[in-house]
Amino acid sequence: MSIDACAAAVAANDPDRFACAMLAPMPRRGALMVLYAFNLEVARAPWVTAEPMIAEMRLQWWRDVLDEIAGGGPVRRHEVATPLAQVARDHALPHATMLALIDARRRDSQLEPPADIAELDLYFSETAGGLMTLATRILTDEEPEAARLMGQGSGAANYLAALPVLKETGRAPLPNGDAAATITQIAKTGLRRIDEARSLRPSVPKAALPALLTGWRAQHLLSSARARPQLALSGGLEPPEILSRATRLWRGSTGRW
Repeated sequence: MSIDACAAAVAANDPDRFACAMLAPMPRRGALMVLYAFNLEVARAPWVTAEPMIAEMRLQWWRDVLDEIAGGGPVRRHEVATPLAQVARDHALPHATMLALIDARRRDSQLEPPADIAELDLYFSETAGGLMTLATRILTDEEPEAARLMGQGSGAANYLAALPVLKETGRAPLPNGDAAATITQIAKTGLRRIDEARSLRPSVPKAALPALLTGWRAQHLLSSARARPQLALSGGLEPPEILSRATRLWRGSTGRW
């Protein structure tokens, strides 16, 4: 897949990240599109089949790709894996972070509930947090802790917004117990991660903005879930589209994340 094709896939399936990536300088914008296309491939692997074993095989295929990239030799030809090899090597993307992102997605193919909120918090860290760290690495050649924390909070927000869909697919997305109390606690933890990230703002390079802005709606979603956890269960967390677009534009123009 060419960089343009990766960008088209991201635009169609991950419009928030596409819009934020378009704020990046041209030389690094294409690398972000490839990274986000890789994330789409990994994220959808557990959802294209009802068989956990097949999902595991798909994720293992991507683990093998990363091992080939890390080995420095030829990488199997694939529409996303081929450009990913170049991006990963050009920007020295950390092998361990990329592997952790894949391994965490095994959670998505399981039907049993997570053990506790701590397990979910780790999942958010390794998926959305890892992805934001990798994107920041592409943009700045650095991996500030604020990126992982901001991604962690954003991952929690997106997860709560997706609860109805997760339940429809037969998953048990929340630990056993009082669902409303659990949602409230997840929201509080996510908001704390965002606060921790913003406390580190002075140490974060300005060039990281296109990566960090992908979490632009997290605070609103988490605050709504904390105040009214039933909204998460009913699918009512998402703000109106016009408000969403205005908020994203305001944050982009002011550089506030």
